[in-house]
Amino acid sequence: MRLRQMGGAVALSTLTVLSPARAADCGGLKALKIADTTIISAEAVPAGDLTTADKVTRKDMPAFCRVVASIKDAPDSDVRVELWMPNEGWKGVFHVNGNGGYAGILAYNYGAMEAAIKRGYASAETDLGTAPATPLNGDALVGHPDKWKDWGMLGTHEATVAGKQIVKAFYDADAKRSYFTGCSTGGQQGIIEAEYFPEDFNGILSGAPVVNRTWGHAVAVTSYLAANLKPGHKLSGANLALLTKSAVAACGAKGNGLKSDPFIADPLSCDFDPATLTCKGAAADDCLTPEQVEAAKAIYLGPADKNGKPLFYGELPGSESGVFNWGFLEAPGNAPGEPGFDGLFKWVFGPDWDWRSFDVERDMVTVDAKLGPALNGAVAGDVAKFRDLGGKLIFFQGLADPIVPVVQTIDYYKSLTSKFGGEEKTKEFARLFLAPGMGHCGFGTGPNRFDSAAFGGLQPPALDPEHDIFTALSHWVEDGVAPDQVVATKFVGGDASKGIEMQRPLCPYPQRAWYKGEGDASSAANFVCAVDRK
Repeated sequence: MRLRQMGGAVALSTLTVLSPARAADCGGLKALKIADTTIISAEAVPAGDLTTADKVTRKDMPAFCRVVASIKDAPDSDVRVELWMPNEGWKGVFHVNGNGGYAGILAYNYGAMEAAIKRGYASAETDLGTAPATPLNGDALVGHPDKWKDWGMLGTHEATVAGKQIVKAFYDADAKRSYFTGCSTGGQQGIIEAEYFPEDFNGILSGAPVVNRTWGHAVAVTSYLAANLKPGHKLSGANLALLTKSAVAACGAKGNGLKSDPFIADPLSCDFDPATLTCKGAAADDCLTPEQVEAAKAIYLGPADKNGKPLFYGELPGSESGVFNWGFLEAPGNAPGEPGFDGLFKWVFGPDWDWRSFDVERDMVTVDAKLGPALNGAVAGDVAKFRDLGGKLIFFQGLADPIVPVVQTIDYYKSLTSKFGGEEKTKEFARLFLAPGMGHCGFGTGPNRFDSAAFGGLQPPALDPEHDIFTALSHWVEDGVAPDQVVATKFVGGDASKGIEMQRPLCPYPQRAWYKGEGDASSAANFVCAVDRK
């Protein structure tokens, strides 16, 4: 079923296959008739090396059927879906990948799709109907509310329903199990699926989920304002590295952290004050000017009122430097001279919206009134039916993630424990794993690789099943064995071919990984999961 809210009403339409193609005939799928859907292409891809549209050559690919379709169930809706189906050895699994940012492209998750079909899964992804937007730029969507709804609520479900029909036509059989994996926007897609379309998937892996979309973008704007509205506030790369180094020195050994860790294991308990770095003389890379201290404090705080009272979530210590961290918030490379991800505000205030005029207290009332129903469904939804149907939900996020506030994810998980009768009841169907030192959907100075199919295209698959959180999810769904820990890996120089630098267990929240007190601290075997030190 599809759901589209139009003017407060809810319209439902049923997706039905009118004339299924002959099973196992890839080319014949071009003639497949699905309501509101056009099969753009259906081509047989031979086994061997394959160079995909993202200009990556994928080695030893199995022969598969590649289908691209367009779904249009509203005047300005055009949700694209791409599906890869292995010719042989299909295990009866349908797998959908999430997107990133504003989506808009289909080549975002080819690495995850490669991993999936090599497992024997049929794997799909969608552009969420936002083309010609791109993951980092949503300006093209001004004046296109149907596309906002597809991006915020509907596109994943529409692609899933159509994808399952295509799979059935190709294999002459329904999928036995269905999984969703995604990070960032993909994480939000996973929550929306669990809350509003609980029959779509048996298992959902939701990384760094954008729970509150409008305020998540407000974080990007207020961070940019802190660095750029007044002269002398922007923090250089050297300043950001200094902040991280100083925060780690102040807090790295607190809680369950070790002095040898190049990251903060428990940033939630870190009380690092950037004012301790104030220059005693002229501005320099090894200190911060009073203006830069002010900017750093504002970014740590997040959106706030005129009296400095927090209105949302800010950044945690340890998230300042690295890929997609504060440097990106201060000066996004995709849109020089304006905040990252600010297209959402142009949808509300017009394409000429000036970020300098942004007043978070005043303007977010308007933004939420116009976009909240289409974009913030995760705030108001309910996963009860997903749970009742036996669905399993795993969240993960890096504790050094500045793009999606970590505390928001923790609070969302806490809301589940409150609703479903406490931690033990909630752990029967949902678990949260936090990765110290990991940035946004990967990267970072901590062990940051623990999945081969959910990092939203940001990192290539290079993990064995023993250390793969997606394998843990499928094991939970298919065998009833919930994951008590997931081992995260830090490769030397971030390159799996160079060997392992360190490993550490990720524990289901609120547990953390504690060092046993002896043995190699780079080995996961010498840590134990517990809420407090035993």
